[in-house]
Amino acid sequence: MNPVTRFIAAGLVALPLLSAPAQAQIDIKPVTSPGGIQAWLVQESSIPFVAIEVVFAGGAALDAPETAGAVSLMTTLLSEGSGELDAQAMAEATERLAAGISFDAGRDSVRLSIRALSENRDEVIDLARLALMEPRFDAESLERERGRQLSALQRDARNPGIIATRRFSETAFAGHPYALPVGGTLDTVATLSADDMRNAHRAALSRDRIHVGVAGDISAQELAPLLDRLLGDLPLEGGALPERVEFAAPPGVQVIDFPGPQSLIYLGHVGIPRDDPDFLTAFVINDLFGSGRFGTRLMRELRERRGLTYGVGTGLSSMAFGEAFQGRVSTDNANAGEVVRLLRQEWEWLAGGGITQQDLEAAQTYLTGSYPLRFDGNASIAGILASMQFQGFDIDYVNVRNDRVQALTLEDVHRVAARLAQPDALHFVVVGQPEGLEDAGL
Repeated sequence: MNPVTRFIAAGLVALPLLSAPAQAQIDIKPVTSPGGIQAWLVQESSIPFVAIEVVFAGGAALDAPETAGAVSLMTTLLSEGSGELDAQAMAEATERLAAGISFDAGRDSVRLSIRALSENRDEVIDLARLALMEPRFDAESLERERGRQLSALQRDARNPGIIATRRFSETAFAGHPYALPVGGTLDTVATLSADDMRNAHRAALSRDRIHVGVAGDISAQELAPLLDRLLGDLPLEGGALPERVEFAAPPGVQVIDFPGPQSLIYLGHVGIPRDDPDFLTAFVINDLFGSGRFGTRLMRELRERRGLTYGVGTGLSSMAFGEAFQGRVSTDNANAGEVVRLLRQEWEWLAGGGITQQDLEAAQTYLTGSYPLRFDGNASIAGILASMQFQGFDIDYVNVRNDRVQALTLEDVHRVAARLAQPDALHFVVVGQPEGLEDAGL
């Protein structure tokens, strides 16, 4: 088997310890490097492959209004040449090593993902370190990636779902970085310079906001010095993180005229913080109410019973500095008013104690049965470990999570649902040419 094939196979094979029943314990070891960098490790040596996930807190929330999109654009350039290697040489080195080195920017974080065969691990770490520490930000690469980002923004400007999402964020989080698109705007991205890239690099990638998850063929003793090699020379502190923001969208509806046969409806109100003691209960409530899968309350009422949409979903958007409980649905323009009225009605059902014991047990069965399926390989596990730290979970969370879900009572669910669902506070953004909104009670 050639190295590339081995790399692909290693990335797809599930770890033996995680193919056990759902109650099997996952052995997560805390590791601290000589330089003080901390990581969580799941060691599994039966596959000659290691996955490393590094989450840097901050992300696009670090962008100033005039440089919106800088962190996102900077992140794409980290794989486009570093040190003495230009973009082509970097790609060739990555391919030669059958490695995976990628960066991704989100609203609250930047992620570095490393995938390496055991035999090439040290070389891959050196290459990843070079990308992380010595980006070139060459003019040619900057213009190429800027063009791609501008093209994506132009496509987004014609996408009703993204139009609705952005207007909702602009209204809910006005004056905060959350009101800005992660990728910036056409005006800001067009003017970003190499100096802006260097400033974004210094602000977003630092040791004070690192969370590291590792899974695969590496011991704690091997991992500890590797962490310093990869991350030890980063600046000690990054750019100032934003303040918290309160959800500010008022009750009511905004309509954005958009030609076409359907209306895209985005809705929501204030949510619940990730570190709130009731968050897990709220998560279970959202799963049975509107998580988007078949069998949820909203799918039954809007799709299966009435045929008003192909899909409807809600979610807890619990970000680092603010939160919302929100949802989205598409429907024919002629049905928009009815759908808005039904959504208000379903929010009232939720707040008023509509969930039954049967609803709760079905959600518990689904959530506890599907949870182990997330741990389907080294790469998935490394990502989960890093995300757990970023979100503030305890190291043993994966081993107690299902027990906590099963321990929830109907009384717990009704109490939190009454707190979470606020039908009179719903803010709607409707993109399309909706009919009947005047009859929807708004």
